[in-house]
Amino acid sequence: MSRVILFVVVIVAVVIGGALALSARSGEKPLTHVEKAISLGDLKK
Repeated sequence: MSRVILFVVVIVAVVIGGALALSARSGEKPLTHVEKAISLGDLKK
């Protein structure tokens, strides 16, 4: 019985640790404005 409890505690600790590690990552990147020159021929289509 104690092995089952130890196994569950280890699994829960790994899941919580993984969630904290993923939340600590900076997933959001700042937006960058990109201007691209287009020819007048492309506008007429």
